[in-house]
Amino acid sequence: MANLEKVKILVVGDSGVGKTSLVNLICHNESLPSPAWTIGCSVETKVYEYKQGTPQEKEFFIELWDVGGSANHKCSRSIFYTAMNGLILVHDLTNRKSYLNLRKWLAEVLGAGRELTGVGSRKTSKTSLVVDFDNEDEYDPEQFAGNQVPILIIGTKSDQSGTSRTNNLSRGVNLAEEVGADSISMDCTKIQELSHGSQNLQKLNTFIDKVIERRFYFRDNSQVSLQDNARLENWKERTSKRKFF
Repeated sequence: MANLEKVKILVVGDSGVGKTSLVNLICHNESLPSPAWTIGCSVETKVYEYKQGTPQEKEFFIELWDVGGSANHKCSRSIFYTAMNGLILVHDLTNRKSYLNLRKWLAEVLGAGRELTGVGSRKTSKTSLVVDFDNEDEYDPEQFAGNQVPILIIGTKSDQSGTSRTNNLSRGVNLAEEVGADSISMDCTKIQELSHGSQNLQKLNTFIDKVIERRFYFRDNSQVSLQDNARLENWKERTSKRKFF
């Protein structure tokens, strides 16, 4: 197991949305009745079978970094964002604000370590990974065009949401569509939510496969760049037609 190649996947979102329960379900296939608040970051691991049952089958070591969502740690948690290979954004289906805040999480994670001096009100230095997002609005697709980090959006507490609607919209735009991500709605207290053959598990495995492929197998970035540019142009066209009142 020590010789397995590994990938690092960040799990971020507001405090209390259920990130720790989700990570525990993914890694240990069991529910977590009373999860403790995450201070800083907690890392769980699992061995993942890539392309299981095919000639390309191979085991990988998956690290899920459960980053605490407390605002008190906003200025220090960017140290956990380095060398990530994938990103899971988590929101609470009963709390619309936690979904809207995913844009801020995207800006924070994708902006960590970038030299953003002179871009809006964001400030950083070449030697610091801590980005000042105090006045930052939200994720800007144009600023992060070309980002190749695979993203998965998971809505938790589906048993409490009281609605079958799973695709929340922010300002009329589907965030999953905007960033090229898949989305899942689930109840993290039920292990059957990720049971063999379930749609949720299929989407999760597809995401992990993409993370592995981008990390170890992807060599030609040209096609990805074309897809990113097409998505950006599509976003510009939609937002240009949007009406604000």
